[in-house]
Amino acid sequence: MTALLQVFFDALSLGSLYALGALGIALIFGVMRLVNFAHGDYIAFCVFAMLWPSIDAAAIVFLGNLPAWVLIPVILVLGAGISVLSEILVFRRFRNANPATMMIASFALGFVIKYFLLMLYSSRPKSIDLWSAVSLPLEIFGARIPLLQVITIAVTLVILLGLVLFLKHTRYGLEMRAAAENFTMARMLGIRANTVIMMAFALSGMLAAAVGLILATQSGTADIQMGANLMLVAFVATVVGGLGSLPGAVFAGFLIGGLSSLMQAYLPPDARPFRDAFVYGAVIFMLIWRPNGLFTQKSAKQRV
Repeated sequence: MTALLQVFFDALSLGSLYALGALGIALIFGVMRLVNFAHGDYIAFCVFAMLWPSIDAAAIVFLGNLPAWVLIPVILVLGAGISVLSEILVFRRFRNANPATMMIASFALGFVIKYFLLMLYSSRPKSIDLWSAVSLPLEIFGARIPLLQVITIAVTLVILLGLVLFLKHTRYGLEMRAAAENFTMARMLGIRANTVIMMAFALSGMLAAAVGLILATQSGTADIQMGANLMLVAFVATVVGGLGSLPGAVFAGFLIGGLSSLMQAYLPPDARPFRDAFVYGAVIFMLIWRPNGLFTQKSAKQRV
């Protein structure tokens, strides 16, 4: 029972990260039909924003010692800021272009952010100590669960609940849902495209910042590549859930996280290094069964 409870919390914690990442991608795809591959670099940017190089670049000032009630809003606003700025400077120019063109632009933007960070910080991972107290174990029904896992799950549930309330009970949320369902009709009914798209990018950037804070606390390092692997899994979760479907992205994120944790726990030791191959094999079978994803999205396929 104790081992099963440990696996359960591991699955929920990992699934929470994948769900938040997939949700950030699905928000943008829902209103723009854009798979933003720069999303993983937003995550790394928000983490490195806590490391300020000195004027002579000989030392780095760590801002993680600021109170959480100051640091968290600052990083969330920074994530929203870089995401909105990328929409204004880059993606707005390609709004009427082929979706493949926008996807290539997102790759290029990701490389620009990555090499900007390389120029400032080099490629060597930086050790950081962010809220180390949350790594202490918490005993639940005999299982020793890291407090950070419980916080990650709770934060994810709060974010999901807040997003549901925003989308269902606010004007901007309703406009975003309308735009995701039929963007052309939404514009004809008077919904302002720029406002809706910028709101989607802001929310997506804040989700990237939240994932970055969780990853930095878990790993204790700031690595330029830290968002790349999560971005790949989040994109897979978005496809499995159904491109453009927010509930599907969240569900698939938890599903892939659960599969990874179960296989890590119960595969024979010799087979554990090949865990990802088994996970993605299961993904292939899911897509063969449901080529359009687990949740079919009825929104329009082209933006004008």
